[in-house]
Amino acid sequence: MSVFAGVIWHYWLAVPLVAVGFVSLVATVVGYLNKVSSTRYPKR
Repeated sequence: MSVFAGVIWHYWLAVPLVAVGFVSLVATVVGYLNKVSSTRYPKR
């Protein structure tokens, strides 16, 4: 029974890790686009 509990815990642990990874990826892309477009269209 403890092996089964380990498998369930492993999957529940993956949910927040995937969420954090996805948010980090989106933040990286948005930050990159923001930095690139700010040099192309500077503020006046």
